[in-house]
Amino acid sequence: MNDLKNKKLLIVDDEREIRNMMDNFLRKEGFIRIYQASDCMEALETCRSVKPDIAILDVMLPDGDGFSLLSSLRQISNMPVLFLSARGEDEDRLLGLGLGADDYIVKPFLPRELILRLTAILRRVYAPPKQEQRPAFQLGERTINLEGGIVRDGITENPLTAKELVLLLKLYENRNRIVTSDALCQAAWGDDYYGYENTLMVHIRRIREKIEANPSNPEYLLTIRGLGYKLMVGGV
Repeated sequence: MNDLKNKKLLIVDDEREIRNMMDNFLRKEGFIRIYQASDCMEALETCRSVKPDIAILDVMLPDGDGFSLLSSLRQISNMPVLFLSARGEDEDRLLGLGLGADDYIVKPFLPRELILRLTAILRRVYAPPKQEQRPAFQLGERTINLEGGIVRDGITENPLTAKELVLLLKLYENRNRIVTSDALCQAAWGDDYYGYENTLMVHIRRIREKIEANPSNPEYLLTIRGLGYKLMVGGV
């Protein structure tokens, strides 16, 4: 856990008081490498210079929004991202998660909630794996490397986000069998998975875009109506 608290955190919020508040309680929890940015431009400059391990992004920023910032960040980094926003509409939440964010918290929030969610993301992404080396397997013309979190299609490499990797690993462990939506949500979001069904659908769609030749007519990641999903892997 101490190694996780040594990770570099970037807080992006246009309100200095909120940035300092988060900085203070994160430091009280043992995080020591914390950087701040007040807008999109400063956030991108900080990412290029210090290469943070995780970012906490506000949605409303003076020179853009957190959604466009995340799209720009993805050009230079695949680090996990947690959104903070005063906007709690489902559309905003699904948009952020659909863009590849790992979590979305609505303001006002309890400091302890942020710590728990942040730690959960760091543990999923950076904690040493307890399982044996994750396999690579073939789906048509694509190779899915679960160890490296990469989908290869010829010479093209498409990285998986942390959530996509967790979901694919759960599906692969139960390949050719139905995995319920509840089981997938619990694997990705832990015991507080209730209410994430729509978010799961967003991540499943993004996974299909990476592993399927025709995501609208999937051949490998199938929906089992009313139950969940099944990953079809040949030669098993």
